[in-house]
Parts: sequence; C-alpha cells; structure tokens
Amino acid sequence: MEISQATVEDLEGVSHLFNLYRMFYQQESDLEGAMTYIKKRIESKESVIFVVKDKQCYIGFTQLYPTFSSISMKRAWILNDLYVDAKARKQGVAEMLLHKARDYAIETGAISLSLSTAPDNYSAQKLYEKSGYERDSQFYHYELDLAE
Repeated sequence: MEISQATVEDLEGVSHLFNLYRMFYQQESDLEGAMTYIKKRIESKESVIFVVKDKQCYIGFTQLYPTFSSISMKRAWILNDLYVDAKARKQGVAEMLLHKARDYAIETGAISLSLSTAPDNYSAQKLYEKSGYERDSQFYHYELDLAE
C-alpha cells in the first residue's frame, strides 16, 4: 500500500471513493458530480486529499480543508472526509490516512486538526480516540442549514 497526495491524475479513483463515501451517508450516487467536485478542489487547491492505493487500486482517501484559529492566530485543518473501500477495511488503511493527515497538519504549522462523525459510527469513534482525538466537551457546535 502506498499513500500520496492526490493530483488531477488521481481524479477518477478519488472520485469513485468520494461517491461511495457520500452514499455511505445516504446520498444518491452521483459519480459525475463527484468528479466535478473533486476536480475543482484539486485544481483550485481548496483542499488537500490523500489517497491510498494498493496495486494501482484506490482503496481509501481523506480530504482536509484549511481554516484558521483566531484565538491562536494559526492555521488549523478540518478532516472532513475519510473513507476506506469496504473490501479494504480492517487492514490499517484508515489509521494510515489519519497519521498522514496529522503529519501534514504538523508540517504546515497547524494548531489543530478537527473532525466529526455520525453519533452511531462507533468503529470510527473508536479509531479516532485510539489515534489521540478527543471528543469536544468544551464547546457546542451549531450549524445553519442554508439549503432551503
């Protein structure tokens, strides 16, 4: 297995995984939309995507979005997406992606790396906590839905 930062050359493989990721969260399949979305993120450098390949087969990815902390006046990263193909689970791929994201955040001088997951995604929660992430008990997070 090898991990690398995705480029436009990885568009098809990453988009396939991204589409599966969205379907995991009960979204309808939209491979064309996934390709358009991922291509724009890569080309405009609006996110950083790491991908894991095994024998040229794309088996996992994570996508980080930049943000900033006003309090510390430093960069921070949001690990927004992490997905491992069902056939490649339980092989350390997600842990590999988490380590790469952490290392990248450190390399870029970030103060933090944050993520969120569904309340019923117990296996992901266990992995995140094993990897040093702590559930936020200091702040409540709110979201304003602008879709309607």
